[in-house]
Amino acid sequence: MLIPLDGRATDLGAEVGVFGGSGFYDFLTDAIDVEITTPYGPTAAPIAVGTLGGRRVAFLARHGRHHDYVAHRVPFQANVWAMASLGVRSIVAPCSVGSLQPDLHPGSFVVLDQVVDRTNGRADTFHDVGADDGAPGSGGPVHHQSFAEPYSNEVRAALIDAGRQLDGVTVHDAGTMVVINGPRFSTRAESIWFRQMGWHVVNMTGYPEAVLAAEAGIPYASVALVTDYDAGVDGHDPVTMDAVFAMVKQNVDHVRQLITAAIPAMPS
Repeated sequence: MLIPLDGRATDLGAEVGVFGGSGFYDFLTDAIDVEITTPYGPTAAPIAVGTLGGRRVAFLARHGRHHDYVAHRVPFQANVWAMASLGVRSIVAPCSVGSLQPDLHPGSFVVLDQVVDRTNGRADTFHDVGADDGAPGSGGPVHHQSFAEPYSNEVRAALIDAGRQLDGVTVHDAGTMVVINGPRFSTRAESIWFRQMGWHVVNMTGYPEAVLAAEAGIPYASVALVTDYDAGVDGHDPVTMDAVFAMVKQNVDHVRQLITAAIPAMPS
């Protein structure tokens, strides 16, 4: 259980946390910015706290407001700790992904139900027991986080129901995301392997964010926007950063609409 770093933070009344992904750097129009100091350094950006859908919402651009952090440099621990210190009771984490399967097309959404970690070197716990570098949590008890079901069924249900309200948008109600380290995209051989394993989409930021939220005791789920066919699978052009951001720009309003529709049904 994380303890608020500043008792005044909970006075803001934040209920729902939202992590904005690539190309999704703002969300709330009437909000105040909050800077929270954490044991893990600064967050990627100030956290905007405002009201939407009758709920108090805290929004944080995962990469920074100007995409200041590439995927493997995102301060995941600080970001999640700060959300916990605000007292949010659920987190929605939109992200961009590449498709690994022929029936998942750019512009569609996947409400994920499983994740596979293929990252390396990322700090992925608040319980770094045995660390000799004075890391936060190094003096605490040994903790092994249950993670068989990485995403909250309640938050997922809210996202799936919200997706059904969107016209002209395909929302898949389950899928497995494999998370790679980045910043490079997959090789063609890696992409073929991921597909053969039965995984559906590939991403660079879905881990360790999900497990840190689990350690913090915050129900968490992710809705993935498919931006490309990974590594040019099925004869498509290989993915480029420009193509990813172009697809995000085309669909960011759909991302906002989906999350806005889901917020009233988030766990309280």
